[in-house]
Amino acid sequence: PDKPADKLPISISTSITRATETAFESGDKVGLFVVNRNADGSAAALNTSGNYVDNMLYTYTNVWTPATEIYWKDDKTHADFYLYYPYRQQVESVTAMPFSTKADQSTLTAYKSGDLLIGSTLNVAPALSAVRIEARHVMSQVDIRLKAGAGFTESTLATANVKVSLNNIKTSATVDLATAAVTATGQASTITPYNDGSAYHAIIAPQEVAEGNLITVSVDGSDYNLSKAFSFQSGKRHTFIVTVDK
Repeated sequence: PDKPADKLPISISTSITRATETAFESGDKVGLFVVNRNADGSAAALNTSGNYVDNMLYTYTNVWTPATEIYWKDDKTHADFYLYYPYRQQVESVTAMPFSTKADQSTLTAYKSGDLLIGSTLNVAPALSAVRIEARHVMSQVDIRLKAGAGFTESTLATANVKVSLNNIKTSATVDLATAAVTATGQASTITPYNDGSAYHAIIAPQEVAEGNLITVSVDGSDYNLSKAFSFQSGKRHTFIVTVDK
């Protein structure tokens, strides 16, 4: 009898677009969906389940290793690849996956937990080489830097009891894994950003914030408010240099 055709294992490699993190670290986990193309080569829709590969866990060391070895359907059928980070065991919906950021991001762990990456590579031909998937940050990053204004000096501001908050921000969102579109949902909250000693950082869902007290800076118990409307964009870092006048 003819020798059976060899199975081609599916392997992946990744890169991350410019932002706070530029590479995955050992132990990171992603979820992967693979959707085979139709017989005529046209794209098939990504579904929550019933795809060729559903939410396969890949763990990074020096390479990405799947929880279970997976193979191409054959040596001809092209496929579309969809990746997201961080991995979750259950994806409720690929068109509206719920995701949330923390209101209190004062610790580095809480701050980083809001990072969400989405990537896709479409119409890939079967091959032994790894499928390259570029992941991008789909949330919005906020950097707040304080500057001493009238009545303050840099030294007095540095030694004061300073607290910073980002106001009227929705912490819940839904995410479309195929398009990487993020939609903020739910009620607005006050965000406590992470302070690294030079600036205050927060990760939030892309959203439109109406005119109001966007940023509050408390100095030794006195509140100073920056009133502003703002559009926070997906995958972008927004830096606010806030001058505090006494």
